[in-house]
Amino acid sequence: MKLPIYQIDAFTENIFCGNPACVVPLDNWLGDDILLKIAQENAVAETAFFIKKKNYYHLRWFTPEIEMDLCGHATLATSYVIKNYIDLSCNKIHFRTLSGELNVFIENEFFTLDFPSRNPKKTTLPDLLKKSLNILPQEILKSRDFFLVYKNQKEIEDIIINTQFFNKIKLGPGGVIFTAPGKNSDFVSRFFTPQASIMEDPVTGSSHCSLIPYWSNILNKKEMIAIQLSKRKGKLYCTNKKERVLIKGKAKTYSVGNIWIA
Repeated sequence: MKLPIYQIDAFTENIFCGNPACVVPLDNWLGDDILLKIAQENAVAETAFFIKKKNYYHLRWFTPEIEMDLCGHATLATSYVIKNYIDLSCNKIHFRTLSGELNVFIENEFFTLDFPSRNPKKTTLPDLLKKSLNILPQEILKSRDFFLVYKNQKEIEDIIINTQFFNKIKLGPGGVIFTAPGKNSDFVSRFFTPQASIMEDPVTGSSHCSLIPYWSNILNKKEMIAIQLSKRKGKLYCTNKKERVLIKGKAKTYSVGNIWIA
């Protein structure tokens, strides 16, 4: 079986930056074990699989370990593939996913993801997570992900994870968000996932479902610019719409090819 595959760098204007995702269009669903093996072989943070229906696309996301409930950068990457290689005239894409119905709007090379808001709530710091950190946060919250707030951007840059403790934490599809006010942006963040083959995610769209409502409330702003401080870095344009958030960014093609499933 021959399948097309695209590797796209999301939330960036340049290749080798942002977050790489593989995108595989399908005519029919393969077994979940095959989808997971393809994601493992691709060895990027997320592989997106989609099937075109009459007036929407059925979209699923896989890490090398599990199927995810929501992924921002792979949704942007999938939208980029549809717009640039499948339906050149489209300016709105409708997806059905594990997180419900998602829309993506396209204008002037920007892709705007309309995602659910996940407002984090105050909680306490688990002992294993506390032992994992070289710098303790000022505030601890949680939505799907643990949400740790720090004083400034330098603290976020200086975070070091002790994997001896961190990889014992069980969070399911969730991870840990580290965030603070930014120097040249409204806020900055980093995102880590225990037991993941790629522990630090380069740019995490889904974490901004929590980051946007939090910082919108703190800064009293509806529109904000965010930077994720991984080595590859990514820039996200954010809008708070109460029950929904808008996450806008660009993408670039790294490679186009085929895979063969025996």
